[in-house]
Amino acid sequence: MTYGDGVADVDIPKLVAFHKKQGLVATVTAVRPPARFGGLVLDGSRVVRFSEKPQTGEGWINGGYLVCEPAIFDYLKGDASVLETDALERLADEGKLAAYQHEGFWQCMDTLRDKRQLEALWKSTRAPWKLWT
Repeated sequence: MTYGDGVADVDIPKLVAFHKKQGLVATVTAVRPPARFGGLVLDGSRVVRFSEKPQTGEGWINGGYLVCEPAIFDYLKGDASVLETDALERLADEGKLAAYQHEGFWQCMDTLRDKRQLEALWKSTRAPWKLWT
């Protein structure tokens, strides 16, 4: 399943195979979010490296692509349940949640700025998530 508010070049068959190999209740796709600003490495007041909007090197976040077993519903108690707090947090605490680490393209579409960036990639025919012909 997916939240539907982001795009990625996740290899879904590999994600599903990884999930099956883990034998756990659920697997989330872990991604490293793109930085919103240019990165600087400083030596005193001198810039020794500049990187415009680099992919973050640290920290993984839920990229919104998940594979779940039917047992996920044991953690959800009706329409008022929240997937992340009622299920995913508990599954992590119980050691029943895996993370498929995706190093490829991922971009959320939470803001108008995000939407415009993704539309520009699509129009330029350089959309990394477009894997079909």
